[in-house]
Amino acid sequence: MDNKVAVLLPCYNEEKTIGKVVCDFRELLPEADIYVYDNNSTDRTVEEATAAGAIVRHEYTQGKGNVIRRMFREVEADCYLMADGDDTYPAHHAPEMVKQVLEKQVDMVIGDRLSSTYFIQNKRPFHNVGNRLVRGLICRLWHTEVKDIMTGYRAFSRSFVKLFPVMSGQFEIETEMTIHALDKRFRLVEIPVDYRDRPEGSVSKLNTFSDGWKVLMTIATLYKEYRPMRFFGWLSVLFVIVGTVLVIPVLSEYFDTGLVRRFPTLFVSLFLFLAALQSFFTGLCLDVMVTKDRKQYELRRINA
Repeated sequence: MDNKVAVLLPCYNEEKTIGKVVCDFRELLPEADIYVYDNNSTDRTVEEATAAGAIVRHEYTQGKGNVIRRMFREVEADCYLMADGDDTYPAHHAPEMVKQVLEKQVDMVIGDRLSSTYFIQNKRPFHNVGNRLVRGLICRLWHTEVKDIMTGYRAFSRSFVKLFPVMSGQFEIETEMTIHALDKRFRLVEIPVDYRDRPEGSVSKLNTFSDGWKVLMTIATLYKEYRPMRFFGWLSVLFVIVGTVLVIPVLSEYFDTGLVRRFPTLFVSLFLFLAALQSFFTGLCLDVMVTKDRKQYELRRINA
């Protein structure tokens, strides 16, 4: 029985490039169904995608994460290849990415731009800084060596797609799916892919600062949810350190004079010690819950 491949292209105002992107993937993956999910485009994106032979569907809630949620729910396939509609990812990497999923049982293939031409082609220096920052944070927090966290060029197994709870609504979706794959121990493979800047007249929808802030908040939130003992443990240590720094002068004065003159400082330090204790046991309880959730998730993967 032949395996079904679906190419997923989330789009918002990509009339200048979407036709070429569909044709490129059609040439290299002639057996695949190519889906263009339009996200309230105001230009001719839908018309160009339809003319190129894509299956066009719509997501009316704005945001890339919302589009991917819709795609993952609706499309049925054995392998899912996701790319952007802006023609920044060459299609010639697609057959190898699909092969990794179908023949080598890889759950997520990451198209690694950062080891290739990204820093040469990308003309927005703050994007380069942001990619390095996000990569460094996740590699340190999750003890991994993933090279490109925010790439939009990926291939997925069916089990990953159907068991991935999409919570992000915007561009932080790539960060969320990478962290989810790391936490749930899906098999990841990275393939260096060429990256080219957008053609003239095509405009990026990513806001460096506002979307960058959302990505950082996503990392913090997922670290708290997936690694609660570490998150609340470090928070507990911070409370203890600050509380100790505050209480030492109070205790020193008490041992010297037998008096306590800084009652507000004493109360604040005691509060911090109590907060540290509460934070520690919060992390401990949540860690038990997360461990049970991982076990249940593994059982769901067996039946997926």
